[in-house]
Amino acid sequence: METVSLEHQIQSVQRHIAFLKKEQMELLHDLHLEILRLQKHCSELTHDLELKELEARQQDALDQELEQRCRAMEARLQEKEQDNAELRRELRHKESLVAALRSSLRTKERTFLEEMKRRSHRATVLDTELQKQTEAAAYLSLQLHATTLKPVRTCAATGTMSPACALSSRPTALPERQRAGSTGGAREPPCTPEHPYTHSDLAACRQGQRAGLPQPPAPPRPATFSTALT
Repeated sequence: METVSLEHQIQSVQRHIAFLKKEQMELLHDLHLEILRLQKHCSELTHDLELKELEARQQDALDQELEQRCRAMEARLQEKEQDNAELRRELRHKESLVAALRSSLRTKERTFLEEMKRRSHRATVLDTELQKQTEAAAYLSLQLHATTLKPVRTCAATGTMSPACALSSRPTALPERQRAGSTGGAREPPCTPEHPYTHSDLAACRQGQRAGLPQPPAPPRPATFSTALT
């Protein structure tokens, strides 16, 4: 009996041991599955962490690049502001120069216009004076020719040589202008249709030329008076 009970106890212990082994195997299997799941989850977390770290590094690099760009843009902006300030100073200086030049040009223009008015007035006065002197010279020349031709006409009409004719036929010194004309070429005849004389005066003058009588000096030219006035 004792042997049977002992065998029963041994079998019972073996069954317990087998049950425990089975439970242990199941527990080990579950633990192994859990370890695999945890390893997979850990790998996923590690991958996510690496991705996040990479993104963080990329973001840091991007932030640094943006910061450098911002600093460069700020430096360029400061340079542009300095250039603009310098350009504004130059513009103000040039505007002041332009204003001064405009004022100077206005002053010169006023002075020039006043000078032109003064010269125009002077030219008008000189022209009037020249015209008066020319008319006076023409009148005096006409009177001189008329006075000189009176004895010539008398002698030509009577055909005699009176004392007045002899006095008028006395040789006289030629003016400097007539001497220059006689040496340089043919002398202009004083008796021309340009002078306002009558037909009888011109005929008497030509007759006096043929007779060898001296001719009166030609009337002065207006250029002489204009040269003297200037």
